[in-house]
Order: sequence, then structure tokens, then C-alpha cells
Amino acid sequence: MDAEVDELGDWLTDYVPARTTMLLGSGLTLAAIAWRSWFVALLVLAATPLLPANLKVIGLGTQTAVRAQLSAIRGHRARLLDHLRGLPTLVGLGAHEEAAGALARYDREAADRTEKVLRIAFLSTAWVELLITGTLAVVATYCGLVLLDYLRLPVVPDRMSLSDALFVLLLVPAYFAPARELAAGYHARARATAAAGLLAPLLDTSGETLPVVRAAAGRTVTPPGVRLEAVTVRHPGRAAPALDGVSVDLAPGRFLAVTGPSGAGKSTLLSVAAGLSAPHDGRALHLLDGLPVPADPGRVAWVGQPAHLLPGTVRENLLLARPAASDHDLLDALAALGFTDLLAVLPQGLDTPVGERGTGLSSGQSQQLALARALLRDAPLLCLDEPTAHLDPRAEQRVMTALRTLARDRTVLLATHSPALLALADQVVRLDHGSIR
Repeated sequence: MDAEVDELGDWLTDYVPARTTMLLGSGLTLAAIAWRSWFVALLVLAATPLLPANLKVIGLGTQTAVRAQLSAIRGHRARLLDHLRGLPTLVGLGAHEEAAGALARYDREAADRTEKVLRIAFLSTAWVELLITGTLAVVATYCGLVLLDYLRLPVVPDRMSLSDALFVLLLVPAYFAPARELAAGYHARARATAAAGLLAPLLDTSGETLPVVRAAAGRTVTPPGVRLEAVTVRHPGRAAPALDGVSVDLAPGRFLAVTGPSGAGKSTLLSVAAGLSAPHDGRALHLLDGLPVPADPGRVAWVGQPAHLLPGTVRENLLLARPAASDHDLLDALAALGFTDLLAVLPQGLDTPVGERGTGLSSGQSQQLALARALLRDAPLLCLDEPTAHLDPRAEQRVMTALRTLARDRTVLLATHSPALLALADQVVRLDHGSIR
């Protein structure tokens, strides 16, 4: 949005002053030219309407191109920011490489649109210069023919002193000088008009929307165990460690809940256990058929709070978990978790747009979508970071019911404050200031 506001500022500082200068300055200059040669003043005045007419045509093209450019840049910024915010989710879904490729495509699109705007700006300036230069050439030719006594035309004055000729030749460029500024300002006006069109919906809209996904058919991967051995994690700028010598041993297929006050290190523990963060000391291991291997996010489905959704459609957000999934797969996942009623309230079904940071969806709907996406991912290790935080009781109950389905044949790590979710766990770990209590 900052870019659009900047365009409005350029209009106020460039176009508005240039328009005033042209009306006043050019008018006075034209009067001075007419004082010495009414015919030269008539020539200049005849060329003047060509400038705004051409600027109007060029401005229409500029406005369209700028609108497309600003939309592309805004979308690219939003996607980049959302990708950075949701990097753990993307890695947990195994979609980080695909997301990086999508960002590269959006970057190229924004660059191409910016190049088109610059090309139009260059051509508009060149066209204005061509008109001004052509008018000056006509005036200079007329003065030269008159001074050489070569001009013999009815009505056209054929007498002019050298001082008058020099006077008008010097003033004609001065007459068009404000027009040059107006040309640059008119480009700024076209950009401001396009920016205002993009800003207008943000000033008076508020909408709501919803999400979707599919259950996998018969996963054969054995869920891993999780082992943390004296794990210590330090965050930059903090004296106390986020985790201080924490050890956890979770058997395959079991459900571990991590609880404790805010800032106790719950999210950090999940991130280390999932392989998304490397500990400074100690080891984070996954146990595959009893054999310890380094923790790998490729085995993990991650669900955070708030649920991380990217700008796009419901379908595109779900396909992050499994790009080859069909619509039937998405609907199966939705049904498996008991979320079939979500589609009934989606205005465009799977094609319903989702805004930046899940705009258009309630917190509960976004969380249900994230859980269905985790089912579609079908990873053997499920990590959930405060999945019911900020949800109302009804939405929390729906999430709990879905968790019971997700926990089947999976190893689950859950960070939560909710007593109801703690009751689902086989083991409970309580953290306080980075240590197990």
C-alpha cells in the first residue's frame, strides 16, 4: 500500500504545480510573443492543443500499465512476506521449492510490467519533445523566410525585424517549458489515478470467506519416534536460552503435548523436534524402526497458529501439501475431518480467493483448512503449535475432533495451553523458562 500512497504524493508534487505553471506562465509568454508577432503566436497556439490530446491518449495507456504494475508489485510483496512468515509451514509441507519457483515467476512478471511502464514514460516524453521541436522548427523557418524576403503568401505577414525574430525564437521554447513539466506531471497523474483505483477498495471493504482438503488412502509409512537429547537453543539478543538441556523421548505413534506459560519454549521445542531448527547443543533425532537418524522436516506436517495461508485460492493453498491432488482428493480430506460444511459457505468453492495472511477466512475456518492440508500432506509426524489458540469453543471442539482423526497412525507433538487438548495426549511435558518442570 505504501507504493500506491507514494504515487498519490508524486501527483500532488508534480502534476498540480505543473498545470498551474502552464496556465499562468505559458499565457504570459504567449502574450509577449503576440506583442512582437501575432502570426508566430497563432502558430504556437495552433500547436498547443496537440499536447494535451496526445497526453490524454498516452495517459490512458499509462494508467492501464501502471495499474497492472502496482497490482503485480503489491501481490509480489504480499506473497514474499507471507512466504517468509510461513517458511516453517512450507518446509513442513515440503512445498518450499515449489514456493520459491512461484516467487521467481512473480518477480519476473513484476519486472516485465515495470519495464512496460518505463517504456511508455520514455515514449510519451519523446513524443512531447517531437511536437515541441517541430513547432519550433516551423517558427524558425517562418522567421528565416521572412528575414530573407522569400515569403509571399496572402494574409501571412512578410515583414519582421531581426530583433523581433530573435525575440520570438527565444520565447517559443520558454512557452513550451511548462508543457514539458506537465508531460512529466501527467504521467504522475496517470500513475496516481491507477493507484487510487487500487486503494479505493481497501478503504471501504470488509469481507469473509472459507477453506478446504483430502484424506490419503492407506499410508504405509511407519510413524517415527522422536528423541531430544539435552537440547539447548539460544536466540540472538536473549541472555536466557529458549531451551536449556531439554530431553524428550517419544515412542512411535504416540501423542505428546507440551504445555507451559507463554515464552516457555514450546514452539522452539516443536521446531527442533521437526528438524526446522538446529539446536546449539544436544541432538534432535527421529527414530525409524528403532534406528536414530537426524530430524528431517520431510517427515513432518506442520500446523501453526495462526494457520498460515498464502494469497491465492483455497485450492492453491491445499495443493501446497500435495500438488498432484485432484479435487476429489481435496473433498475426501475435508470429509475425513468432518469439515464438509465449509464448502457450503464458500462463494466460489475451491476457487474462492484467499487474501494476505488468510484474509477472507475466520480463524476457525483457516485452522480447519490447515488441519485438512496436514491430512493431505499425510506425513508420519504431525507437529501442531497452539492449534486452538484464539478460537471460540465451537471451533475448538471441531479442531479437537479433527485432531483425533489426524492422530491415528501418526506420531504427534502438540504445543498448547488448552486443558481439553492435554487430555488427548499420551504424554505431557511442562516447560518453564526453557526447562522441563
